[in-house]
Amino acid sequence: MHTAHLDVREAARAVVTARQDDLIGLSHSLHAEPELAYEEYRSARKIADLVESAGFDVTREAYGLPTAFCATVGHGDLVVAITAEYDALPGIGHACGHNVNGASAVTAALALAPFADDLGIQVKLLGTPAEEYGGGKIDMLNAGAFDDVAAAMMVHAAPTDSVGMGSLAIGSWNVTYTGRPAHAAAMPYRGINAADAMMIAQVAISAYRQQMLPGGMVHGIVTSGGEAPNVIPGRTTAAYDCRAESAEELAELQARIRACFQAGALATGAELALEAVGNDYADLRQDLALCGIYRDAVTALGRNVDHTTPGRQGSTDMGNVSHIVPTIHPTIGYDCGDTIMHNPEFTRYGITTQADRAVLDGGLAMAWTAIGLATDEAHRTDLLTRLTARTRQR
Repeated sequence: MHTAHLDVREAARAVVTARQDDLIGLSHSLHAEPELAYEEYRSARKIADLVESAGFDVTREAYGLPTAFCATVGHGDLVVAITAEYDALPGIGHACGHNVNGASAVTAALALAPFADDLGIQVKLLGTPAEEYGGGKIDMLNAGAFDDVAAAMMVHAAPTDSVGMGSLAIGSWNVTYTGRPAHAAAMPYRGINAADAMMIAQVAISAYRQQMLPGGMVHGIVTSGGEAPNVIPGRTTAAYDCRAESAEELAELQARIRACFQAGALATGAELALEAVGNDYADLRQDLALCGIYRDAVTALGRNVDHTTPGRQGSTDMGNVSHIVPTIHPTIGYDCGDTIMHNPEFTRYGITTQADRAVLDGGLAMAWTAIGLATDEAHRTDLLTRLTARTRQR
């Protein structure tokens, strides 16, 4: 590692140290005012205001999304995107740690900003709404936000540090059966039982589980099933998720599960409506070379990272980005007791001293990763070559 590389790394660390109160304050502020998918107006504004005051060129309401933004600094040909998440979960706030995710992205962007032109990079901080529900990154990917990006990165809050983790592809549906209500005792023969349609579909799904591909999952809830026991239900609704090891396997699984829902309609005479909820999330495919650089960086900060690649966990819209752009999505760990993400207890750990350290370490490790990409000629050339090939294919 040459001296100039080390000097920039230490200078970036000094920036983080000087701004740590602002960065931790941002994390705590996001945590204190949780907002749901596509409604993160305060959160997006807080981040955009902070980086704009630091000299970034900020476009608010970017890519057709009111709570997205794009903030850039530097004019180099190597564009590095850092994605900031900041949406919360209904009823339990930042139980997935997106206040840490968002603040760590800002940490990385601010650490790189003074050196962007010297490194020959453009830092592109993307405010990406609706990771928990809907898939804001997919909306932005389709709108061209990543068209010029050579590498994309973020870190995610978690109980432990990890590098190279995969994720499952997921698609979500709202399911509605419309039948015909009738008095269950006086004239049941005039009814079309929408609840029976749902029951038949659930039995068909359960029967199919034996043939489901390894890693495939189907899970859902009935959200309404009738109004009174003496009235044949004329309408039932449900919410269902399908998950699979890959986007290709998800499409196959969805076709079979769709057939199970169609079976309920066919057997009862009810009408079926399947409505996609947001975007389908692809599986996460992290770039091995970028993972190696990040692992070295976060280890140099004194963190212990398992050198084996963990299995697939959860689902993320960063998966869709990773199919197009070389991407990393490591986790940055802090003590969370005996709980994990998406549990109410996880929320309160998001503003502890350890979580604050995760904000700074995760951001600085990403900044050091970008510095490594910019100063290693082989990595830089590879990323730019892949970007050129991708551009030609469009």
